[in-house]
Order: sequence, then C-alpha cells, then structure tokens
Amino acid sequence: MFLRRFAGPLLAQVKETTGIVGLEVVPNAREVLISLYNKTLNEIKIIPENVPYRRHVEAFTNHRMKVCREEEDWETIEKRIACGQVEELIEDAESELQLIPKMADLSHL
Repeated sequence: MFLRRFAGPLLAQVKETTGIVGLEVVPNAREVLISLYNKTLNEIKIIPENVPYRRHVEAFTNHRMKVCREEEDWETIEKRIACGQVEELIEDAESELQLIPKMADLSHL
C-alpha cells in the first residue's frame, strides 16, 4: 500500500517506449522542447513580420512554449498540445528549424 501510494505517481511518469519504431524516448523532452522553441522563435525573425508563415509559426510555437513552461509532466504536455508524443513534437520542431531558411528564401521572391 505505501509503495503504491507514494511511488506509483513517480513510476507512472517514466516513459519506457514511444511505441513507434525508430523513435526513441527522450528523457528530458521538456527541456529539449523549450530549447528548440526558443531557437525557433529566434530563427523565425529572418522572415518579414507581414508574412503569414512567420505569424503562424510564432503563434503555435508560443503556445507550445507556454505549455512546456507551465507543465513539468510529459503526459500533460502531450495532452495539452494534442499533436502527438513529446518525441514527435521534438521531431516537428527540428523539422521547422530546417524549413525556416527555405521559407525565408521564398518570402523574398
């Protein structure tokens, strides 16, 4: 009873697998996401403010950053953002960072 009552919540927060082949668990996903979102918000500044892509990226990145700062638990982050597992969110953020320079080139055409 004691172990289940006090250790249960701690044990429940340990993610052992994503259940997705090739996608490893990131134990410090929250910190990784915050770092990636900060980088995204800095990188997106190369695109003019009037470009809809920039406004869209800033909006969803700010929302996700807010959730990550408010929540410590990866499960709650996943539920509130509702766009997959934290590891998938990391992949999405990394992809966005690769897309920004390409979109910047297109925004000047």
